[in-house]
Amino acid sequence: MKRLLSRTGLLTGTVLIQALPVLANAPEGGGPPDYSGISALYYVLIGGILAYGVYDTFFKKS
Repeated sequence: MKRLLSRTGLLTGTVLIQALPVLANAPEGGGPPDYSGISALYYVLIGGILAYGVYDTFFKKS
């Protein structure tokens, strides 16, 4: 089970690292900068930290 969780975590980490540049949008045109990409990046990071906290608190066996 520990091996499965390790591989799943590695796969999830790899996918997130590959997706991070896509989430950080570059501004287009002469209008105000678009912060939706970096905001989504922060939400994903905070969600991952919160998910780990829930896992560590409730599902991890000591």
